[in-house]
Amino acid sequence: MSGRKLAAAAVETATVAGLTHTGEGIVRDNRAASDRAVSEGTPSGGEGTPSGGGKAVFVAGALPGESIKFRRTRRHRQHDEAELVEVLAPAAERVAPRCPHFGVCGGCALQHLSPEAQLKAKQAELRDNLERVGKVTPQIWLPALRGPVWGYRRRARLGAKFVIKKGKVLVGFRERLAPYIADVQHCDVLVPPVGDLISPLANMLMTLSIRERVPQIEVAVADDAVALVLRVLQTPAATDLERLREFRDTHGVRLYLQPAGLESIRELDSPREPLCYRLPKFKLELEFLPTDFIQINGAVNEALVSQALEMLELTSASEVLDLFCGIGNFTLPMARFAARVVGVEGDAALVARARHNAQHNHLENTEFHTADLARLPADVAAAARSAPWLRKGYTHIVLDPPRAGAREVLASVASLEPRRVLYISCHPGSLARDLGVLVNEHGFSLEAAGVLDMFPHTAHFESLALLSPGKRKARPA
Repeated sequence: MSGRKLAAAAVETATVAGLTHTGEGIVRDNRAASDRAVSEGTPSGGEGTPSGGGKAVFVAGALPGESIKFRRTRRHRQHDEAELVEVLAPAAERVAPRCPHFGVCGGCALQHLSPEAQLKAKQAELRDNLERVGKVTPQIWLPALRGPVWGYRRRARLGAKFVIKKGKVLVGFRERLAPYIADVQHCDVLVPPVGDLISPLANMLMTLSIRERVPQIEVAVADDAVALVLRVLQTPAATDLERLREFRDTHGVRLYLQPAGLESIRELDSPREPLCYRLPKFKLELEFLPTDFIQINGAVNEALVSQALEMLELTSASEVLDLFCGIGNFTLPMARFAARVVGVEGDAALVARARHNAQHNHLENTEFHTADLARLPADVAAAARSAPWLRKGYTHIVLDPPRAGAREVLASVASLEPRRVLYISCHPGSLARDLGVLVNEHGFSLEAAGVLDMFPHTAHFESLALLSPGKRKARPA
């Protein structure tokens, strides 16, 4: 955490103007503007006041419209951080957090805001990013895709630590304002039964001889199993292995040990059948390893895949390029309707899994390539020379990049002149930037955009955007 820490700062009163992209309340500090206005003979709040209302103060736990008391805790050049002292006039959307650890645990940021209001805030953030960063506005705003707001998280990375002063092992997410493991006993956002396993896990780790050498637990909930990957910095003793087996058998989970890198992960005792999740509407079963990327919210992912297929309007003549394809979450459903689907992904292990999943589901109209899309040459001709899959024709393109976005592939995407481009994003800023490039530099039209509430009670969300060639000549379907 950067910035200068403040000691014994005075309590201040203000009205909260909005939310940051991480869910903190924004207060505008007008003191500097007022001081400068007085020295220059300009009334405070008049023409001498800077646009934006002065330096921002970020107050965790405060909501827009609320009158609050706060105390600054850390100073930065562009903003200050503060703690909430008292809510003088609460917002109508404020609710009592369900979790007793809210405010300390960093796993959630918005449990004090009603789910409907959370969604409105995320929609407003997407709109603001598209208009301010991308200088674009969709022709249609899509209704938000939603799922359960509790018990939805099927992937998580939990910290683990033996704390001598407390005489116990802690398991959970990091604290919101400190690099420590939050002392929690239960988690309501994790998919059952994982949320109920926090205390049993901590108690089991406490009995191990290597309890100080287990810093992390990866959680992956499949349709057919709950998998826990324990990062072990020391070889477990025989007695440790027995206790791990007892925990596995008692709670019906699958345990994996990771002594080094991802390639070192092994299931405790004999490996069993692969983990999988299903997309019933498309009669698909996708197998994955417990540390593979899969969408955190299974219900919203199913809705997303269905809406993606509806918006693409594929036919038996469609040829699709799926960039950042992962294990085939979109590739395989599209292959049910298109003539051919080509998936490209930078992780060779995920590409291997995607090929396996195509075979597992008896799909013969797919092909997959390994390519670092963040290093694709900016020059379109050079990119095509380095990537044979770019020299083919496509009627549709799907983009599902990481948070950094897809800047490096946009020129190549435009050069292929697809009839439709579907962009799925986990970061509204990079999405807005990339849509701005496709619309303002390459002539595409932004037909529709909307929010996917993939992460309730957090400030994170995914977005969906559909583009068509606009003034460009579309390829035939």
